[in-house]
Amino acid sequence: VQLQASGGGQVQAGGSLRLSCAASGSILSPNYMSWYRQAPGKQRELVAGIFSGGSTNYADSVKGRFAISRDNAKNAVYLQMNSLKPEDTAVYYCNAVIYGLSSWGQGTLVTVSS
Repeated sequence: VQLQASGGGQVQAGGSLRLSCAASGSILSPNYMSWYRQAPGKQRELVAGIFSGGSTNYADSVKGRFAISRDNAKNAVYLQMNSLKPEDTAVYYCNAVIYGLSSWGQGTLVTVSS
């Protein structure tokens, strides 16, 4: 499975960005799709995830600001990021799990300036 992420960029604090990630190369729809992020010098952390049925989970640090959604027909996942903070600065990676097999996208950089 190949994952192609897009939508990163530079924004001022309080601004918004929308990340997109499309999965290709599989006839099966991912059971679970998610976004992780990795800031410089820190470990990669889960930001938000969504199951094929629509259930979602979020890191406490982004609850109420970020919203994850998916389009099962397109095998795509999106992350709407609002009220961005400088601490949200990181490389964001999408991930897809298909029957236990995990695949990663290439990452897209989000930079939030104060």
